[in-house]
Amino acid sequence: MNKINCAITGATGFIGSHFIEHYLKNTDWNLIVLDKLSYASQGYDRIRDIGCYKENQDRVKFFSCDLTLPISDGIKQEIGNVDYIINLASESHVDNSISNPVPFIQNNVNLTLNLLEWARELKELKKFVQFSTDEVYSTAPVGTNYKEGDRHNPGNPYSASKSAQESICRAYSNTYKLPIIITNTMNVVGERQHMEKFVPMIIRKTLNGDVVTIHSNKDKTKAGSRFYIHARNVADAVLYLLNNNSELMDNIDASKGQFNIVGEKELDNLELAKIISSFTGKELKYEMVDFHSSRPGHDLRYGLNGDKLKSLGFNYHNNLEESLKKTVEWYLKDENKKWLYEKS
Repeated sequence: MNKINCAITGATGFIGSHFIEHYLKNTDWNLIVLDKLSYASQGYDRIRDIGCYKENQDRVKFFSCDLTLPISDGIKQEIGNVDYIINLASESHVDNSISNPVPFIQNNVNLTLNLLEWARELKELKKFVQFSTDEVYSTAPVGTNYKEGDRHNPGNPYSASKSAQESICRAYSNTYKLPIIITNTMNVVGERQHMEKFVPMIIRKTLNGDVVTIHSNKDKTKAGSRFYIHARNVADAVLYLLNNNSELMDNIDASKGQFNIVGEKELDNLELAKIISSFTGKELKYEMVDFHSSRPGHDLRYGLNGDKLKSLGFNYHNNLEESLKKTVEWYLKDENKKWLYEKS
């Protein structure tokens, strides 16, 4: 029996590297990495840092390509048959999308179109997973957690580009009968995250004795909140969806084929910073900052309902506190502190 061939775009990035690690450990699949190696990837360093990668190198193939351009015939020939495509490739920095929206949106839309056009040619494709975000629904008032199929209302160019990706996927599923799954995920944490992101920034600043800025409301009395989730849980949830052929996955129609991947606990950013500083053993110095008034599009709260995935029998293996503790301990090891600071 032939092994599964799974192509993962953006796999040299933070979340993608956890997909590679999780699938090397929990499947016998061949993994195909498609990545343009942008600033966020830091080359192949994340893949090299995976403990189980060295003894499984023969299962991973790398193709450096810009997916905003059509995939070349030569690369298609080298890749051959693909059973699963997981599209993690997207520009994801909200500030960058606000300051320079046109190339940002063009990048995210074009790469999705090119991948879907390639998918149309793959006769044995079993599933195409489009990785999306909670931000497509915009801010969530306290007590509101959006369900699959709820109306999109993107509040910044980044979330608009992700909403566009989802719409294009639905169109290709409906028109060309592509077997597409869309997942919406909240803020992801874990090892090997880019130093500009919130968790490694808190670790670095508490170690250095610097002030951490906390996204808050206009009055600077309430911090923004998220349902944080570890990247291993996200990879595991997608693996579960790929391995289970529920009738809920057959077509993209309203909420069919769409699944929220949600952390088990909501934390505001100040609570998160305090937990992380307690693990570093250093004092947390912080300042509440009203980002939203000066930079519209920084939503104070996002919320997703995770009942649908839970109803299929999936449970997360790593709770947030354990995940954060292990993550901080990993960053504090001398060999891993390189992920907290710019390379000299």
